[in-house]
Formats: sequence, C-alpha cells, structure tokens
Amino acid sequence: MKSLIYLAMLFMLAVPGAAFSQSAPSPWLTGAERAKFEALRVTGSEALFNLDYETARKSFKEMALAFPNYPGGPQFLADSLWIETLYKTRRLQSSLYGGDDTFYSTSDDKADPQVVDQFRTLTRQARLLAEARLKQSPRDTEALYFLGAIEGLKASFEEAVERRHFAALKDGSDAVDRHREVIKLDPSYHDAEITIGLYDFTVGSLPLPVKLVAGVVGFRGSKKRGLATLERVTKEGSWVRDEARTLLIVLYTREKRFAEAAAIARDLAAKYPPNYLYRLEAADALVLQAAQEREASHTTATTTTENEALATFDSLLKDKAVRNTAARAFDLIHFKYGEALMTAGQYDRAAKEFLAAADVAGAQQGLATMAHLYAARALDLAGKRSDAVTQYRAVLARPNVYDAHDQAQSGLKEAFKKKLI
Repeated sequence: MKSLIYLAMLFMLAVPGAAFSQSAPSPWLTGAERAKFEALRVTGSEALFNLDYETARKSFKEMALAFPNYPGGPQFLADSLWIETLYKTRRLQSSLYGGDDTFYSTSDDKADPQVVDQFRTLTRQARLLAEARLKQSPRDTEALYFLGAIEGLKASFEEAVERRHFAALKDGSDAVDRHREVIKLDPSYHDAEITIGLYDFTVGSLPLPVKLVAGVVGFRGSKKRGLATLERVTKEGSWVRDEARTLLIVLYTREKRFAEAAAIARDLAAKYPPNYLYRLEAADALVLQAAQEREASHTTATTTTENEALATFDSLLKDKAVRNTAARAFDLIHFKYGEALMTAGQYDRAAKEFLAAADVAGAQQGLATMAHLYAARALDLAGKRSDAVTQYRAVLARPNVYDAHDQAQSGLKEAFKKKLI
C-alpha cells in the first residue's frame, strides 16, 4: 500500500487563497500591490507546473523584494525549492518506489544540508511575517491561511526530503487545525479546504484497527467526504484548483477510479505541455485500468487501453521537446515504462526498459539502483535466472537506497515469483 503521507506531500503547492480578510485594520497589500503580486504569482506558479524552476525562482525573488512584509515571497521560494528537490531526486511522481516497505526504509540518500538550511530559513521568514500580521489582526483569514500553508509545506518537506515522519505528522496536523480556523471564519475560503479534504481522506483510509485508535485520540476522517471536498476545491477554489486536480489523480488511482484519474492527467498535460509527468500519470492510470479490464474479462489479451498507455511511453521517448528540455528525465520515463510492461506481463521488454533507465547519462543514482533491482525481478519472471542474478549483484555494488540491498539479497536466495505491481 502506497504511503498515504507520501500522497499528502507529493503535489500540494502551499499557496495562499485569493480571499483576504475584510476585518483587518488596514489592507496587507494595496490594490496596486495585490495586482503586481498576482501577476508574479501566476508567472511563477505556471513555471512550477511546467517544471521551469529558474523562471519560478526569478518571479518569487522579485515578489519577496517587492513585498518584504508579506509572506508570499519567502513561502513561494520555499515551495519551489521543495518541488525542485523532489524533481531532482525523481520523487515527483506518485507511484515511484512503490509501497510503504520501501518508502519508510532507513537506507536512503540523505538530504543536502544546504537545501535543508535554505528551506528552513525561508519558511521561518514566512511564518514570522504571518505571525506579525496576526498580532495586528487575530482574525485575519489570509494570515491564518499562510500559517497553515507554511506548516503543511514544512510537513511535506520533512516527510519527502528529510524523512522525519513524526515531525511531519505534527506539522501536518497543525496545518489542518489552522485551515479549519480559516473555514470557521470564512466558509467561502475554499482554498483552505485542500488541506482538510486530504486529511479527511488520509485518516479515512487508515486500516480499521489504526482508525479505531486514531478515533480515540480525536483523529477522524472519511474518504468519501475527503474526495468530495477536494472535488469542490477543483470547482470553487481560487488559486489551488490544479493542485487539487493533481491530488485527485493520485487518490482516484488509489480508489481504482482509473479512467477518471487518466482524464484529469490528460487535461493537465494539455494545459502544461512541458510537464511530461502528467503524461506519465495518465499512462500509469491506463495501465492499471487495462489490468482491471483483463481481470474482469478473464483474458490475457492486450486491450485498447493498454495499447494507449504503452503508446504514451513510446511517444515520450521520441518527443524532441522532452529530449531538449528534460533529457535527464529519460531515466524516469524508461523506469515507468518498465513498470507498465511488468504490469502487462511483458517481462523481457520490462527488463530492457529498466536497464535503459539505469544507462541514461546522468541518471539519478537512487533511481538507477532501483532500476537494476526491478530488472532483476523482471528477468526472474521471464525465467532468465542467471541474468537476474547478475542484476541482483549489480544492485549490491551500488549505493543502498530504499533497502535495495536487502531486497537484492533476497532475490539471490530465491527467484522473484510474483508481479511487482
């Protein structure tokens, strides 16, 4: 089961809602300042969605200089730093590295101390500015929203980058509390509901024994209510509609609503063409939908849905725009193609794609390690035991990430006997 905390941090861009308090003693930004801020926000946010981190940083630095008493600049800079870090480490893709057993492993690449220090400095600046505003106006919904967004962003970074799970849980809970305060003060502040909806879904998805314990200490949720809340944000939110839609791709996939997940991913891919990750998400959903269709029809035949998914990977590998702007991304594309072929039962082809991922020039080292491991499993399933052993040994010669060495040792003792997905 994929980590629900990981789902929570994958795509949530912690951005302030468009509504702002009318009860404040004076406007935080004048009308002209807010117009300039909005122009910079749009430019920077679109750049983030398009994986253009340089343009995003430029817009947010200008924002921070133009509005030194407003938390938007440092918070957006922290956002972009977090997202770029995920991208560079190939963690900005929902199914990568699979389940909780690997995500919570202790053997993993460590966070860059300079990145951690920079992130903490930026979030501290944003928090102090929001708190200063609340001292002037304790019921300022915009300032309360910022505080919740900052706590949520910290939780995301702690979980995804630093692997500080308990710190992430605490800050995530604080973020939800802040945003519930916002909704009590202003029920129309729908951007705050993205945090609340995701929290509801997460707690509602806990295994029953865990959910009962969580209920005793006051944590209650509902998957149905959480999804409904996020769906409302996609229609009535001001600034976070696409963030909510991105989350729904992940949650719909988890709920086996694959066609709906693929439809949203296609729409976002069309809106943000440079972001090839949306095309990967669409292909992921289609592969799983095809597997579901085969199971329902009790056939092993290739389906139209599966052909569409595999064609998406082929088109990405041939896409000159992707090659020109994100050549290093081909490690991830080959890797995801291998996963899709594994799900389709095409183990020889899957092994070739995993090895191609490891061979990409500049391939991310953790991803390359996992590619060798997955290639070994695919070769085992293809009945090529000697080739699989070679790949398991290759894993042991590489840096140990996500407990890959333990998994490789297991593979050397006994051939992998079941599908990865």
